[in-house]
This record gives sequence, C-alpha cells and structure tokens, in this order.
Amino acid sequence: MSDHRTRATALMPRGRRTAALVLSAIILSTGVALAPPAQAAPAVGIWLSTKDGQSKLARQPDAEFGSGGGNQTITVDPATTYQAIDGFGAALTDSSAWLVNNSPRRDEIMSRLFDAENGIGLTALRQVVGASDFARSTYSYDDVPAGESDYDLSQFSIAHDEADILPLLRRAKESAPELNVVASPWSAPAWMKSNGSMVGGELPAQNYQVFADYLVRFVQAYEQAGVPVDSLTPQNEPLNDPPSYPGSPMAPDDQAAFIGNDLGPKLEQAGLDTKVLAYDHNWDDTDYPNRVLGDGNAAKYVDGAAFHCYGGTPDAQSAVRDAHPDAEIHLTECSGTESSDPAATFGDTLTWQASNLIIGGTRNWAKSVLLWNVALDADHGPVMDGACSDCTGVTTVDNNTGEVGYNAEYYVLGHASKFVRPGAVRIGSNELEGVHNVAFRNPDGSTALIALNSGGDERPITVSWQGRNFDYALPAGALATFTWPPA
Repeated sequence: MSDHRTRATALMPRGRRTAALVLSAIILSTGVALAPPAQAAPAVGIWLSTKDGQSKLARQPDAEFGSGGGNQTITVDPATTYQAIDGFGAALTDSSAWLVNNSPRRDEIMSRLFDAENGIGLTALRQVVGASDFARSTYSYDDVPAGESDYDLSQFSIAHDEADILPLLRRAKESAPELNVVASPWSAPAWMKSNGSMVGGELPAQNYQVFADYLVRFVQAYEQAGVPVDSLTPQNEPLNDPPSYPGSPMAPDDQAAFIGNDLGPKLEQAGLDTKVLAYDHNWDDTDYPNRVLGDGNAAKYVDGAAFHCYGGTPDAQSAVRDAHPDAEIHLTECSGTESSDPAATFGDTLTWQASNLIIGGTRNWAKSVLLWNVALDADHGPVMDGACSDCTGVTTVDNNTGEVGYNAEYYVLGHASKFVRPGAVRIGSNELEGVHNVAFRNPDGSTALIALNSGGDERPITVSWQGRNFDYALPAGALATFTWPPA
C-alpha cells in the first residue's frame, strides 16, 4: 500500500505532488480526510446604459454568484443552444465613409467603432454595391454615357470606393480580422435598366446574366482590394420603388429565377463561396422570402434570408426559419430616427433597438444584426432628396466643427458587439415580463447576458446559472450586459 501510494504520487505534476503529500501527512496524523477547497464563484462583470444617458456602457461594480434569490429569475441554460453569431455592426455608406475618412478625428472614430479593447469592437458591416439614398451622387461601378451599353463590362471599376470606403474597410479589418461583410445593390447600372436610369425602372430578365456578372466582378474586385464579401443580397428592398433615389423592384419569382439561373451558378463558376441571402426587406412580408427559399432551383444557391425593421415585428424571422430550418437569418438594416422631442431620442432609441434588434433580432435567429449608417452629419445627411430626412447614425460627425457624437445606436451595438464575439452561440434564457433578455456562450467559454428593463420602475432580478445565483437591481429603462468566465 505504501509503495503504491509512492508510485502514484511520483507520477503527479510537482505542484499536485506536493499538495498530495501534505494531504497524506494530514490524513496519517489525524485520521481525517479533508475535502478539497471550494472553487471560487466567478465574478460577474456588469456594463450599464440608462435611458437618461447618465450611464453609457459604463462599468459597474462586479457581482458575484452566491446565495442570491427571491426575485424574478432569469435562468441561463448553456445546454440549450441556437444559432451561431456572425457579428454586430452597421453600414459604411458613401455618406458615412466620406464623413469619417475626412474627419480630423478619423483614427479615434475607427478605434472606438472596431477596437474591442478601446471601443465597442464591431464585427459586421453592410456594404452598398454602388449608390444608395445615403450617397453624395448617383453612381454604379459601370457607368457609360446615356444610350450606350457595356455588356462585356469593359468599363467596370471600383475606383469610386478607393477614395473613402475601401481605406476604411481595410482599417476596420485590421482591428477586427473576423469582420463579416454583407453587400447589397440598390440598383443595377442605368444602362441595364428598363428606363435607362438607376432611379425607377426595373431590371429586365434579358439582363439578368450581365447583372450577375456585374455582382461577381464586384465580389472579386473587393476581395482583391483586401475586403472579402461574406454574403450578398440580390436587391435591397425589392418591394420598394423609390421615386428619387436608386432602387429597383424585383418580384419574388423573378428573384428566385435570378438566383437559380444566373447569380448562383456564376458565383459557383467563379469559385466564390460568398453566401446568397434572399429578400432583404421588412419583417411584414414572410411570403416573399418563403417563396424564394422554397423555389427548387434557387434553393441550390440561396443560404438564407435578410430582413429590415421598418414594418412588422422580429418574430417574422422565426416564422421563416420554422418553414426553412436550414436557412440563415440576418437582420441587415435598421435606422434610428430623431424623436419628436429631440431630448428623448437617446432613450427612445436605446430601448426600442435593444428590445427589437439586439434581443428580439437574435432571439428570432438572426446571425448578424446591422444598423444603417455608421455616420451622419448634424443635418442627418448627406442624403438624397426624398429619402429619410431625420435618420440618425451610429455616430454624428460634424466636419465643420470637428465634433463627433456617439449616439444611442453606438451603445446599443456595444452592449452586444463588445461582449458577444463571432462564433458565439445563443443559449437558453427565459424572458421575464418587462425584462427582455438574451444569452450567449462565446468561443472562449465565457457567457454574456444582455437584459433590458422596459418598464418605468427599477426591477430587482436574480440570474441563475448552473445552480448559482446573483442578484441585481436593473434601473428603469436601462440596458445591461453581464459577463462571466467559464465554470
């Protein structure tokens, strides 16, 4: 017996061997075996934003798992898993890129947006293929004089984006190498359209092939420029026909035919693994994405569906996911707007976007959540006539004064992007009446819980995880992120 204990102890690492010898000596001298020391409860980091803006993603004193309880309880269940997360971010539109790249505080803005240590660590961006309503001019990547065409795409060039957009995208990827990019065209080049204009008109079926070639060229050009495109939607807001800025309606059967016969095969032939996302429009229409995803020809190439927030509710995402369990769901656009009382804008935006996008979006299967403009100026632009005149950006950049403001959108995104990293998996958590929440397990094993008190009174809550609890009093209208390391 003595020889067996000596041999077994000799095989242990030195630190464990010393502890084992000490424990053996205690057992021999007292006849009592001591229990190993209890594992310390992990500390819980807490970050808070309040509706009045007094706290903005502000670090709070840590909590500890202990004997808390007695309040309404959010039980975090790591054994129940849902979708993996690609990222959280916004759109680097032509307007946004021009403002940021020409700001004297450009480096500060980029660091605070994309650096996870010094900022909020955004990990997703939406890129417009050509001009949108938030651009300083109407342009595509293959513009020719009126009445001419370019079916061999000899005039194709992304030179426009080399001025402001691509330099910032490359800088973003330096801070966030895992940056996920989804691209969306508002319109095909004017010469492909039925009316010879990027404003109004439709893309005739006889030009589907050349438009697919155009999109493939865009993906290839961006990859060569150092910015791989992870996902592509065939058409932004295909049910919208804007009268004064680029756009192009596309019926669901037409989109299915375009993906199945042209875009999908051409991406495949080019050896590109860029995903294709159908629809790219509001929550209030599930028939459109279901028809594209259910089309036998398109289904070979379409990976999922993309949604916007301007109509309907986020549970539409779950309805589509239920009908097509293999489909990815992405929330690709939502802009904040100025409230009727400007003083209420911060609080209104904080609570609505946290509830519907960060929490509601991901609880309804979104792998990524993207707001609209990364930056706008103090006049809500630059923006084309007839488009949104009171939209707000993640930041407000005033290059006349050099001032930069970080809006509620910045902090809403930060409560997720800083703590929920690409590859994180949504895990189970029960919602409480008036306290919306969502939980994630990160690739490093840490847990992040995001909770919003949508009521007008402070709410004491208990959080339970693996048999341990902690208590926290969540202020009225406040958004909090709780994080803790692996067990």
